[in-house]
Amino acid sequence: MFSTESIQDFYQRHSGSTIQSEVINNTGAGHFNVFRRETCSTKTSYSRRDFYKVSFIIGTGKLHFADKWIYIDSPALLFSNPLVPYSWEAISSEQTGWFCLFTEDFLQHDEKTTTLSDSPFFRIGSNPVYFLDQQQQEEATGFFHKMEQEMSSDYLHKFNVLRNYMHLLIHLAMKSRREAIFERNINAGTRITELFFELMERQFPIDAPDRKLVLRNPQQYAYALSIHVNHLNRAIKQATGRTTTEHIASRITKEARALLVHSDWNIAEIAYSLGFEYAAHFSNFYKKHTGLSPVAQRKTLV
Repeated sequence: MFSTESIQDFYQRHSGSTIQSEVINNTGAGHFNVFRRETCSTKTSYSRRDFYKVSFIIGTGKLHFADKWIYIDSPALLFSNPLVPYSWEAISSEQTGWFCLFTEDFLQHDEKTTTLSDSPFFRIGSNPVYFLDQQQQEEATGFFHKMEQEMSSDYLHKFNVLRNYMHLLIHLAMKSRREAIFERNINAGTRITELFFELMERQFPIDAPDRKLVLRNPQQYAYALSIHVNHLNRAIKQATGRTTTEHIASRITKEARALLVHSDWNIAEIAYSLGFEYAAHFSNFYKKHTGLSPVAQRKTLV
């Protein structure tokens, strides 16, 4: 089961220590930092990160991204976002370059007209890898060197400068004509099915009345997995013989019964936590899938 790595988790893994809230918001609104890739693990777990990341990869390795993979055998820029899980497996012993991690609040700053996810490099379903020619490699190296210098400076407006370097990296990738070609996993359908169930189980159990279920339909799951909903539905049906909607409804029903049996929450609270706008909608849903109303289900325990 894959997990989501937070910024705190990253620093714990990277340096063995946690960071304070003021460091997490080191830019005033959001977080930014830059590192050399020599400090990274040669193999990372297949997981999501709750931050954005731009890596300048020098060294060969295999990148698993969503339900596909690519062999990186020349210097490249990698753009990763919080919605898509990925992992890196180094092949060559020499791994150099840089990476910077940041939150959307950092890059957007006061430019609130668009979100970072609308960028062609962070958009769902976009190609995240761009190979660089020799001149572009020199430019990228210069940008990361300058970002390192800026991070260690005490200049009052250094994060504005760093934002500009980030935008320059994005434009550098836009000028690249060597877009990566990914290979689909042979068992892509099985992989998608596994990711779907892992993502679904991560939402449970619901342990507080004000914690609302986020993913409730196939479209939302497909968006989170960076695939088309038809692709998700086809993979789930072929692998299990049941539809995506049936699996989601079955899991919500199971959680609803657990809450009715083991919690003292009222029906309205349970309905809200499971994503139903009205308690009546929840009651109809539960009766449809169990033959009992929520009230009748609780009476069976008396």
